[in-house]
Amino acid sequence: MSSSLHLYLLHIADTRALVGSRDESLLKVMRQHFADDLDRDNEHYAHEIGQGAPTAETALHAVVHGGPFSENRQHTFQYGHAYERLCSFIGEFLPNDCFTPHRGDWLSVVDQELGALGVTAATLEALSEGGPPAPLPYTSTPSCGEWTSGSIAQALAQYEATTRRGTMPADRTPTQEPEVVKAVTQCLDWMRRANAFSGFGVIGFRS
Repeated sequence: MSSSLHLYLLHIADTRALVGSRDESLLKVMRQHFADDLDRDNEHYAHEIGQGAPTAETALHAVVHGGPFSENRQHTFQYGHAYERLCSFIGEFLPNDCFTPHRGDWLSVVDQELGALGVTAATLEALSEGGPPAPLPYTSTPSCGEWTSGSIAQALAQYEATTRRGTMPADRTPTQEPEVVKAVTQCLDWMRRANAFSGFGVIGFRS
C-alpha cells in the first residue's frame, strides 16, 4: 500500500491563528471554493458519516471555529482533511514527486540521508507525524506536521556547515543512489523556498 505526502508553504503563525479564529468570511469563501471537493468527500465517506462522523462542511466549520470536535477518535480524520483544505487554500503547494506515492520506510531512508549530511533540525518524521496545532484533535490519517521557520534556518545552517570542505563527519557517508539524492535535494529546496520569507515554514500531510 502506498502513501502520499502533501506539502504547503505558509506563514506558520498566521496559519495557526486561523484555527479557532471564527472567521466567518474565510469560512464562507472556503465553502464556495471547495464546494465540489466537499461534495466528493461526503460521498466518499458516506458510510462513516452514517456512523456519526462529521460531514466535510461540519469538520471545516469546527476547524475555523475551534470546535466542537467529535470525541470518537475514528471521526478525527475529517478534521485532518479540513485542516489540509485550510492550508491548501492559503498556502502554496510544493512539488512532491519524490514522495507521492511512496512505500514502506521511504521517509526514514531520506531522513537517514539528511542526517548523513548533518541535517537533524528538520526531518520528514517531524513533517509528517508532528500533529496538528491545538485545539485540533490528533489523527493518524492524514497525519500532519510542520517545519517552522526556526527549524528550517537551523537545518540549512547544519547543511552548510557539514558540506563545507573537510567538515563531513567521518562516520557518515552520503549515498549515491539517484532516487535518494533527488529526494534530499527536493527537501532542501522546500527549506530554501521557505527560508526566503520571514516566518514561513512548511506544513505536511501524509495519507
